[in-house]
Amino acid sequence: MIGPLACPAVSSSIEGCPSADKDQPTRLLVLGNEMLADDAFGLLAARQIEELALPNLEVVCTAESGFHLLDYVQNVTHLIVVNTLETGRADPGALYILREGDVQSAPGGSPHFIGLFETLALGRKLGLSVPDHVTILAVEPADCLTVGGPIHPAVEAAIPRVVRLVREIVQHPSGRDL
Repeated sequence: MIGPLACPAVSSSIEGCPSADKDQPTRLLVLGNEMLADDAFGLLAARQIEELALPNLEVVCTAESGFHLLDYVQNVTHLIVVNTLETGRADPGALYILREGDVQSAPGGSPHFIGLFETLALGRKLGLSVPDHVTILAVEPADCLTVGGPIHPAVEAAIPRVVRLVREIVQHPSGRDL
C-alpha cells in the first residue's frame, strides 16, 4: 500500500503520456503483498495484465519498498504504478488515476521509511535514469493489515477497470481520456 498520503488532486484521465521509446519499455510496477487482504489488489491485477502480453510492457511485482525500489524504477520511459492508496475519503474500490505530482507524502514518517516518491527523487538527484512520467492507478482499500484476510469484494471488482486502463495507456501512449 502506498502509505497515508495527502491527495489533493484526483484525476479521471490520462493525458500527455510520452510516446513509447523502443529502447525503454513502459514498466508496470505492482506494489503489494498478497498475504495482507486488500494489499493483494495489485498482484491480482498484474496476473490479468500479464495475460494480455502487451508489447513494450514489462510487469514487475514486488512487496519491497525503500531503496530497493531503485532497481525497479530505472531505465523506463513511463512508470505505471498499481497499488492501493488509503485516503479515508472514499468507499473501498474507488479508483484513483494520479500523476506523481498529484500525490504528496503525508507529514511525518513514511510507514516504509523511504517510499516510492522519495526513491524517485533520490534517483533524480543521483542522476539515475528514472522516469519523468509516473502514472499511479490506485484503489481505496478496506483492509491492508489483516494477514490472510480476504480481498474486499469492491476492491476485487476494480481489477478489470485497472486492467483496461493499463491496456489503454500502453496501446495509446499519446494520451486520451480513459
